Amino acid sequence: MVHSRARRNRKEKNNNTLTIKEPKTMANLRFEVVAEAFRKKPLEITAPSERPSEYFGKYVFNRAKMYKYLPVGVYEKLTDVIDNGARLDRSIADAVAEGMKRWAEENGVTHYTHWFQPLTEGTAEKHDAFVEHDGKGGMIEEFSGKLLVQQEPDASSFPSGGIRNTFEARGYSAWDPTSPVFIIDDTLCIPTIFISYTGEALDYKAPLLRSLHAVGKAAAEVCRYFYPDVKKVTTNLGWEQEYFLVDESLYSARPDLMLTGRTLMGHDSAKNQQMDDHYFGTIPDRVQAFMKDLEVQALELGIPCKTRHNEVAPNQFELAPIFEECNLAVDHNMLLMSLMKRVARKHGFRVLLHEKPFAGVNGSGKHNNWSLSTDTGILLHGAGKTAEDNLRFVVFIVETLMGVYRHNGLLKASIMSATNAHRLGANEAPPAIISAFLGKHLSDLLEHIENSHKADLFVLQGKKGMQLDIPQIPELMIDNTDRNRTSPFAFTGNRFEFRAVGSEANCASAIIVLNAAVAEALADFKKRVDALIKKGEDKVSAIVDIVREDIKTCKPIHFDGNGYSDEWIEEARRRGLDCETSCPLVFDRYLDADSVRMFETANVMHRNELEARNEVKWETYTKKIQIEARVMGDLSMNHIIPVATHYQSRLAKNVQNMYAIFDQAEAARLTARNVKIIKEIARRTQTIETGVEELVDARKVANKISDERAKAIAYHDTVEPKMKEIRYQIDKLELLVADELWTLPKYRELLFIR
Repeated sequence: MVHSRARRNRKEKNNNTLTIKEPKTMANLRFEVVAEAFRKKPLEITAPSERPSEYFGKYVFNRAKMYKYLPVGVYEKLTDVIDNGARLDRSIADAVAEGMKRWAEENGVTHYTHWFQPLTEGTAEKHDAFVEHDGKGGMIEEFSGKLLVQQEPDASSFPSGGIRNTFEARGYSAWDPTSPVFIIDDTLCIPTIFISYTGEALDYKAPLLRSLHAVGKAAAEVCRYFYPDVKKVTTNLGWEQEYFLVDESLYSARPDLMLTGRTLMGHDSAKNQQMDDHYFGTIPDRVQAFMKDLEVQALELGIPCKTRHNEVAPNQFELAPIFEECNLAVDHNMLLMSLMKRVARKHGFRVLLHEKPFAGVNGSGKHNNWSLSTDTGILLHGAGKTAEDNLRFVVFIVETLMGVYRHNGLLKASIMSATNAHRLGANEAPPAIISAFLGKHLSDLLEHIENSHKADLFVLQGKKGMQLDIPQIPELMIDNTDRNRTSPFAFTGNRFEFRAVGSEANCASAIIVLNAAVAEALADFKKRVDALIKKGEDKVSAIVDIVREDIKTCKPIHFDGNGYSDEWIEEARRRGLDCETSCPLVFDRYLDADSVRMFETANVMHRNELEARNEVKWETYTKKIQIEARVMGDLSMNHIIPVATHYQSRLAKNVQNMYAIFDQAEAARLTARNVKIIKEIARRTQTIETGVEELVDARKVANKISDERAKAIAYHDTVEPKMKEIRYQIDKLELLVADELWTLPKYRELLFIR
């Protein structure tokens, strides 16, 4: 019987000489996948012959399709629900479902699903076919209003934070008619909320919708001080999605990327982003083909893609859409992240949405551009034509700042995660201290109002012209606010840019808190203004008086300087801002008395829902660090140490041979460098082995803790630091061990797409 290893070896006869080729090692495999990645050519993508405007929303049941497939009366009732918040009449559900089914079947659809956003940071779907028994031994295609409006997915395996026991499986998904249904492949996807059997929200959409209602109602009431005819206020959102692309073959050769979304080890490439040549640079051909394919499919799904470009780090890119109504924008971002992953694989890539997949280069965020608008205009747009317009602008700016100031720690909690913690405060993203940048003109205006006693104060400047001394260049229009990349919450002209949101996060997490905080501030503002008016004070004077009070109150949140400086951290502490950096402790802000009161007053979430979500946050944090620790231990013991000791043995053999050839003094001189490396490898591998043992022990101790908060704190304080120590030693070994032996693709190979 032939030995299995011998069978695997390939035998070749050449000039009557029998040669046996050794099986491929992991290091050989690394070179093969790198070479394969560099040989890949871009796919030929054929875009639709029509203009984008002609195929935009092709697979979305939008208003045009509603009008075509629904009876007129049903169409009018449904649009009243969407536009005016009217209660959905279930009596029209059958007609809507029938129209949707006819449209879907014309597009080859055979299944439907309720598409929802559980507390997993992703989306969920269960597909059912359009079939029922016909009572005659056959089947018929059917989709009723009952199936459209409500479904019962098993809730037992989704995070619930203890609201339900595992054996209590019932949960409900319910149609959200304000976000249009869409088609993916052969499935009709129906955006829904997801709640427990007892009514608590188990998703992001339900509290988001409540927060949108709360801020819309509060903003409309304040807006009517200035414009009595305003009917409603809506929240707008424009997200900027950053991401990395990695060749799929290289990704598959990195177990840490596959299992955790980031590289747990890897020394800096000699060249990374220090030349600033990737930002806005020429897009590589393979990436351009991917972007083109992604944009076409996104536009067909109604996602209004606008901007694409290279970001700062190698292999990092960005996609941004036109602003949309907030609920729809959140749905579109979740859909896009899923779509990106599918399209990327078609092009031989993997999308990395982790906030910090590579050490030493910038991580990825998802800037959330947030604004309020009425049916007549944008509330945060300055430089109005009248004093009334300018006063309205100042009121909404100041009350937004009030909400951010009162709940700055909670806003930080809304964007904090085990993954985003790697990015915040790393001189590449805003610090883990919430502050607001306003720019010189607006800052000067608020200071003037604060220190003045006149009501006629509101003179705002619009854009100015800048004439360059180059005849061929036209006059440039300069904004009245600069940009501050170190500010987590920066005013940028007609919106606030919440820059601290993580790239893989659900935007709703941050927007729920922001909406609720601003709703509270506006409601409190109106209450105090009404009290002064009731006492006989003129409306404008009352508004100015309260605005002046609030400018003084929220002054600590206003900071236009360098958020990366050490001086700002000390200054922020003096101002009383939340400076906590421990992720598990930051989550505590959700359960502060002020936070609970705000959420409950706005009817966004109740205490038991907040407590449950925190349980999920702590548990998720623990699991992510736990997985990383296990992967690091596995790679250390099964990849790194065997490779390092193999190289060490090779060097030792060389030293031994040199002593056999040369006299002792000459051999000592010639082998000095190798001996030094041998000793360093021994020292570092021993440190790694000890570190892995300590890492395992720290996990065992932490895993015995039953309280989720305490366990998360233990993982943060005792497990995560040991991983950093182990990584340091591994990254040093990478520079010592012969490149031909190193099994894992290196940063210089991962970070540069050819």
